[in-house]
Amino acid sequence: MELISKYFPQLTDTQKSQFQMLQGLYEDWNLKINVVSRKDIDELYLRHVLHSLGISKVQPFLPGAKILDVGTGGGFPGIPLAILYPEVHFHLVDSIGKKIKVVEEVVEGLQLKNVKVTNARVETISGKYDFIVSRAVAQMETFVHWVNDKIAKKSLHDRKNGILYLKGGDLTEELKVYKNAVVFPLGDYFKEDFFETKSVVYLPLKFKG
Repeated sequence: MELISKYFPQLTDTQKSQFQMLQGLYEDWNLKINVVSRKDIDELYLRHVLHSLGISKVQPFLPGAKILDVGTGGGFPGIPLAILYPEVHFHLVDSIGKKIKVVEEVVEGLQLKNVKVTNARVETISGKYDFIVSRAVAQMETFVHWVNDKIAKKSLHDRKNGILYLKGGDLTEELKVYKNAVVFPLGDYFKEDFFETKSVVYLPLKFKG
């Protein structure tokens, strides 16, 4: 929790309490349904919570924005971002039912009123969103194909609507067809070694591919 406060010192008491509750909720549910690896549960705040919040360092969300989290798994990056932005609407989607069960329980435990959870393939989801977020669920080309029609035309933020994708490693080959993709190394924002090879990839609406 100290890690979160270090980079996000302006948190309200409610937000601090919700972030603190994450460890217990995930430890409890992980015993029943394994959604986070044993190693990662011990470093939940570094590897999952702070990693998810890296998106907010690249693109803060304005009140009223609509965000789609594709392949949310155990609720990342959606749940940490929903705590950080209580006035933003988050829709968390995953095709695996047992993972969505955990997400629903964590959302309920935290009393998050700004989160909708759906067990489905993203291709079947209707609606338009300002930004689509995810943590490396597929190659960028596949991901773009899944979400191509889900991005709203009208931008609420200065940055054009699009994809904010948490990825690791060398992305040169994967992104070569997307000339307007912008890579933001998370090591520029967070000093822990874990983030040295981690990035947020921003791909605006008018992508080429």
